[in-house]
Amino acid sequence: MTRSIFFYATQSLIIGMVFFSCSKDDSEDLCPEGEFQSVINLHAPVTGGQGEPSSGNFTKFNFSSGQITESETQWDIGLRGTTIIVNGGESSGIVDEPTRNGNAAAYIENNTFWCVQNVNLNLFSQDSVSSLSIPTGSENGWYSYTGSPNHLILPIPGRILIFRTHDSQYVKVEILSYYFDIPTNPDSMLDQSRYYSFNYSYLPN
Repeated sequence: MTRSIFFYATQSLIIGMVFFSCSKDDSEDLCPEGEFQSVINLHAPVTGGQGEPSSGNFTKFNFSSGQITESETQWDIGLRGTTIIVNGGESSGIVDEPTRNGNAAAYIENNTFWCVQNVNLNLFSQDSVSSLSIPTGSENGWYSYTGSPNHLILPIPGRILIFRTHDSQYVKVEILSYYFDIPTNPDSMLDQSRYYSFNYSYLPN
């Protein structure tokens, strides 16, 4: 049985809309935990691969509602396998990608989730025919691929994804796992893959 996606938030209050960055060397007191939501087991299936072209619908997600959406316009990111696209920019030429009609963009911050406290507007990029705003491939974006014999997709610690949503809000995302139910020690032969679990903070404009 597939577990439903669920969300929760801490009771702490995030004060203000614009974040302030602190370095990893700063004391933890400068990076207090705040309000966040969690998404567990968001399925992002893909067909093909292993030498064949990848295809299939992207799972579209809306941060404001905290839900998967079938809307052609009200989506922020699309996920398929390890690929993440944004609803902004232009077609990258990927098979079966949805039409982009929003203002979404993204960049990657190297820090801890709580210490990423501001948005650098100069770093945002949108998808294009030449590149995706969240790069694909091991070590290029959010994950590393361990190769033989384990063949695991593992989120890179300290890679925080910063998104501008389709309607120009801001979100920070920490991907926790690519495997169903967030196994502590995933096994590619036993654990179901392409199930994203992540934390995010959404700040309405």
